[in-house]
Amino acid sequence: MCGIVGYIGFRRADKVAVSALKRLEYRGYDSWGVAVKSNDEIKVYKRVGAIGDVSQFELCEGTISIGHTRWATHGKPSDVNAHPHTDCNGKIAVVHNGIISNFQKLRESLEREGHVFKSETDTEVIPHLIEKFIDSGLDFENAVKETLKHLKGSYAFVALSSTEDKLVACKYKSPLILGIGDNEYFVASDVPAILEYTNRVVYLHDGDTVVLTRDSYEIYKDGKKVNREVEIVPWSVEQAEKGGFEHFMLKEIHETPKVIEDTLLEYVSDEIELDVGFTAGISDVIFVACGTSYHASLIGKYLIEKLDEIPVRVEYASEFNYHNAPLSRSLVIGITQSGETADTLEALRKAQKFGARTLAITNVLGSSVTRIADVILYTRAGPEICVAATKTFIAQLIVLYVIALRLSLLSRSEVNEILADLKLLPEKVRAILDMEDYIRKIAEELANYENMMYIGRGLGYPIALEGALKMKEISYIHAEGYPAGELKHGPFALLGKQTPVVACVLRDETYDTMLGNIKEVKARNSPVVALTDENDSEAEKFVDYVIKVPSTNVLLTPVTYSVVLQLLAYYAARSRGCEIDKPRHLAKSVTVE
Repeated sequence: MCGIVGYIGFRRADKVAVSALKRLEYRGYDSWGVAVKSNDEIKVYKRVGAIGDVSQFELCEGTISIGHTRWATHGKPSDVNAHPHTDCNGKIAVVHNGIISNFQKLRESLEREGHVFKSETDTEVIPHLIEKFIDSGLDFENAVKETLKHLKGSYAFVALSSTEDKLVACKYKSPLILGIGDNEYFVASDVPAILEYTNRVVYLHDGDTVVLTRDSYEIYKDGKKVNREVEIVPWSVEQAEKGGFEHFMLKEIHETPKVIEDTLLEYVSDEIELDVGFTAGISDVIFVACGTSYHASLIGKYLIEKLDEIPVRVEYASEFNYHNAPLSRSLVIGITQSGETADTLEALRKAQKFGARTLAITNVLGSSVTRIADVILYTRAGPEICVAATKTFIAQLIVLYVIALRLSLLSRSEVNEILADLKLLPEKVRAILDMEDYIRKIAEELANYENMMYIGRGLGYPIALEGALKMKEISYIHAEGYPAGELKHGPFALLGKQTPVVACVLRDETYDTMLGNIKEVKARNSPVVALTDENDSEAEKFVDYVIKVPSTNVLLTPVTYSVVLQLLAYYAARSRGCEIDKPRHLAKSVTVE
């Protein structure tokens, strides 16, 4: 999970690379580096830690560069393991995202041939292979293409030669886009890297190799030149900036009302405009997802089973990949914010292999999942920079509501009633944002603890799971989500004055039982924070803090409650002085299995 960039044009290439990398730092931030071609030499600069600026380096005024921001997979974060990596003579430089699964075998073979390696990384075999094939008589471009025949695993990489004014970039199971400017070209892992310079992009396909010169680009696949559509990115560079907020996470939480409106506009006018022909004849639905998207899937399961009476199961994509049963009447839905989550992509391929129809829900136009799934539904959240998913999670929920309501067995009037409530959600979320100072004060109390629990029943359970995930990933407080009824089967042993509990209390059939569970928790002396409906006057009698959430249809409470929990996590992390947008060890787009 790394970010890569390449540039060829007329600008100072080192500055372009660093600027682009800063917009990709959510993809990796344990080390970084750039390489610039200047006067038939390649100057390589790399460092451990967060991205700095070119003033750290000897100035280099070349106009061709590559850059990389790293999230370590092979070898600890260090200057020597940072990218770019070069061949023996420093004539070839490469930046790479992905994993070369056969690198050890390749490395041993190259070492026997006399190649000397400097790093622990899998990436370093790539420039050495290119060097080998150049020495055998191939030119740079064809040496790269020959190298591809020997690589196994996943990769998006950009190669730079000291002897040629061109870049060669290749993609297989890792994200890579081509940016088209005026007399300049870019390649990058994600769109925000290049929005400062152009909004014209080509979304490269698996197996594509793109050759960039100062005057043109050419894309090849299977040895043949191919054409790919140039698309206009519907985001502005300002949308990828903080806009006056202290952190991207807070900005993105505040963008949630608009995200709900934009995603609804995509699928709902006076009625739901969604062709559900892809569901004809299905016997069941299987969700495959990871992390936050897995929690969205749990909510999707609840909605589809309740409204549509279709059996649903939810599986971690990484575990579904060991599935070996026929799925000829199943609809497999993969949810992936980035469209590049390796486990989810592989799960969808696996599902197709066993005969399933596949649907993907993603936020990124042209991402890898859009070339795998049979049907694509887009969330309209815009770019999300913070590693922790906030507005994209809510957008996923909105799409799941649309699907569930479109397939619903409810009467037209009942569906319209829920749709009307859906359209009011932006207003409800704005009311929650108006409560921000109150939520912050509670969060600052929670920031003093090292362990927490989140509990809920029914729809409240996946809300609790997602709330706990947000808290642990950005504040580093150990937080776990449980069905409230499960506490007595072990977790009660952990309760006490130093273990606060956040309770998601819904005004549905679980309400009275949840109040009983809260009383059980209080009997073990744990502080309790309850999220409940603004009209509920009962729950506050039994808890230490209550956050009253604007009333809505109980089916929609995952949206409103989740925004509260995102703010709780944000302000707890802020109080603890954590690096909120780039939590340690994590990356935004998990492109390795």
